[in-house]
Amino acid sequence: MELDRPLIYALPRGGVPVGVEVAKRLGAPLDLLLVRKIGAPRNPEVALGALVEGADEQIVINEDVRRASGADDAYIARAVADQRAELERRKALYLGNRARPDPSGRTVVVVDDGLATGATMKAALIGLKRSGPARIVVALPVAPKSALQDIYDQADDIICVHPVTAFLGVGAFYRDFHQLSDDETVTLLNSVKTASSQEAPSIHKRQVAIPPLGLIGDLAVPKSPRGIILFAHGSGSSRRSPRNTYVAEKFNDEGFATLLFDLLTPEEGKDRRNVFDIPLLADRVIEASMWITSEPDLEDLPLGVFGASTGAAAALVAAAELRGRVGAVVSRGGRPDLAMEFLPQVQGATLLVVGGRDTEVIELNKQALAALRCEKKLAIVPGAGHLFEESGTLDVVIDHAADWFRTHLRATPLEIPAPVAKPEPETAVSPLRAAAEPLPAIDDPGFAEAFDRFGSKRVVLLGEASHGTSEFYRARAAITRRLIEDHGFSIVAVEADWPDAASVDHHIRQKPYEAMQDTPFARFPTWMWRNEEFAAFTRFLKQHNHARPMDERVAFYGLDLYNMNASIAEILAYLDRVDEQAAAVARSRFACLAPWSSDPAAYGRAALTPQFTVCEKAVTQILIDLLKRKLEYAAKDGDQFFDATQNARLVANAERYYRVMYYGSHLSWNLRDQHMFQTLKQILDHAGPDKKAVVWAHNSHIGDARQTDMGRSRGELNIGQLCREEYGEDAALIGFGTASGTVAAASEWDSPMEVKTIRPPLPGSVEAICHAVDLERFLWDLKKDQPAAFRDLIAQPRLERFIGVIYRPETERASHYSYADLSRQYDAFVWFDRTKALTPLPTLTKKEEDETYPFGL
Repeated sequence: MELDRPLIYALPRGGVPVGVEVAKRLGAPLDLLLVRKIGAPRNPEVALGALVEGADEQIVINEDVRRASGADDAYIARAVADQRAELERRKALYLGNRARPDPSGRTVVVVDDGLATGATMKAALIGLKRSGPARIVVALPVAPKSALQDIYDQADDIICVHPVTAFLGVGAFYRDFHQLSDDETVTLLNSVKTASSQEAPSIHKRQVAIPPLGLIGDLAVPKSPRGIILFAHGSGSSRRSPRNTYVAEKFNDEGFATLLFDLLTPEEGKDRRNVFDIPLLADRVIEASMWITSEPDLEDLPLGVFGASTGAAAALVAAAELRGRVGAVVSRGGRPDLAMEFLPQVQGATLLVVGGRDTEVIELNKQALAALRCEKKLAIVPGAGHLFEESGTLDVVIDHAADWFRTHLRATPLEIPAPVAKPEPETAVSPLRAAAEPLPAIDDPGFAEAFDRFGSKRVVLLGEASHGTSEFYRARAAITRRLIEDHGFSIVAVEADWPDAASVDHHIRQKPYEAMQDTPFARFPTWMWRNEEFAAFTRFLKQHNHARPMDERVAFYGLDLYNMNASIAEILAYLDRVDEQAAAVARSRFACLAPWSSDPAAYGRAALTPQFTVCEKAVTQILIDLLKRKLEYAAKDGDQFFDATQNARLVANAERYYRVMYYGSHLSWNLRDQHMFQTLKQILDHAGPDKKAVVWAHNSHIGDARQTDMGRSRGELNIGQLCREEYGEDAALIGFGTASGTVAAASEWDSPMEVKTIRPPLPGSVEAICHAVDLERFLWDLKKDQPAAFRDLIAQPRLERFIGVIYRPETERASHYSYADLSRQYDAFVWFDRTKALTPLPTLTKKEEDETYPFGL
């Protein structure tokens, strides 16, 4: 008989010796089903009914016995009160503060030493049914057939070793049938709690070092472990704390391997802020999880994580990132609310355990419980504080946690996602290498020629894996130059603000009207466009345009919406030239945004307050006014009018962007990418149906969001997805990647640029399999009819690295990796195995003369 997640219930006291043996044999938890018989008046041995303990107390009365004995309501009430007192005494004595397993959804096996009339068992089963078990099995050494017949309706299965017709009493079938004492009952119950430790072989212990930082861990592995539990300790704790080692030993007794490790290096531990850095701690939990998967004796074990305090938040972030690899999470006195945005992505069953006196944390855990979408439960330990220092309370936590891990960590191996797999074997690398088209150096004409296959597209989107890599800028410049010179592309649109990019456009096209008054690309991150690699590209554009008529010159546009203040200035400057009255009206409307011009994000924070009046209507009306007078204004200068309307769109969308930024990240992200796509579409519509555009933007913007966690888990879209939906096969999405080298990036927003070393790729990631191809540069054409072996390898969801203007190597796994299906994310993928940081240019405080503008070189 197959028993799914069995839970053994013994009817005390006689059923306890039998229940202990059954629980030991099945390796299942044991609990008591407390029932007290209600005797008939003047004949207490005859069962009038029974009182069944539980969340909802059950009173079961045999109406036939009631009529025959003459028991009235008053007698029954007195008898119930007497038995209730005894039942509570036994519950306190036998179970104490021991955690009670939840029978809902499980197979429960109800055990007694035998049946006489079956009345007590029947009452117990009626009460148990209301707890929602999936299946009830009754297991008995002996019973009269008539009594078994009476309980058939209450059980799914009945197992009886000796069903007899001539029944002389249960005791007749035992050599020793003495009345079990309370002390004997408690001793037996305690023996089953420690049965696994008594029967288990010695536990193998060793100290390990978790790469890449060599964090020290203590690993304990019993023979034939049922799973492994990774500890994520909280603030002020360590792997050696008596509390952690005590809990780990108890888990070892239950047959689980455990890994306790230090989440911080000794140097990091000196900075108190690090113990509250959830992304940093989560990254360490992920690294330890990947190390477990790389160890031959551990790789197939189901993985659970036990977290406390801030470590619980880190455990949940890691569980969200590792998806199905983590089978269960237990939080002890934790702060899961600190991982709130990750909670909907957690797949492993999650138990939140909180002390009954820890009222503030209880409320925070309730909020977190509501955000979780996995199997979940909140357990509150009566009388316990935040640290569970009260006598016996930590043992209650252990009982809760052990039962949760027993239930949810399966003995069969879990399917491990590719990102935590071991490095690809040669049999896997061969098809990857066969599909790779080696590329020459970027300056070699053959490099750009490899992209002629995309020359017929309407839109070619060129990505980058970081905003600070020289090779990405130089490669995009070479490809774009080829598309301009040989395939007639005449628009370059980039992930930059419209007014800043307009300065470049004025410069390269030598347009007669004035460029923006402020220094372009002077906002953080200045190096993203103010760098030598991009400056060299603009020199080519200017030279290319020099001898051509204005309508044949390559145009340069910005798609982004951050520089709201500059756009306002450009709109007002334009209206001052064409319509002074309209300019005055616009100034009055823009006055709403004036207090926030230096810090637009502050506008978003202020917009959350109920007293604040948002500026949406005022700034939108300016765009409407411009469009109403389109014919009049455009007649004076169509390009200038187009520039003004795009600046007005930017201000309207930026106002919404900064306002929704504080409501949810996917809303602001989507608004930004929708703005970029609509701007691109407006540019193409303005230029005409025969014009073609090259787009430069980060991989996270140009790779189809539907094929990544961005779209699948967070509801985000991007310009790559929108271009595919709008232009279909007439759009090409080309991603870029690298394994190692250096990158220009900051550690925090508005912090100085640093040259940082890129960490080696995570095992099984997109970057790891590309590195395994062992070519300096190559191109994968993902639209080409490639062999099935190649397509199968790249179609697996893998982690892909995204480095923006901020790079945090110390929390790289949590901060910079996300799952993606490379085969559908891009149409092609360009690889540089080792890259270097771009060369930044100084930021000027004023516009230089024309020959050196906009970079002052």
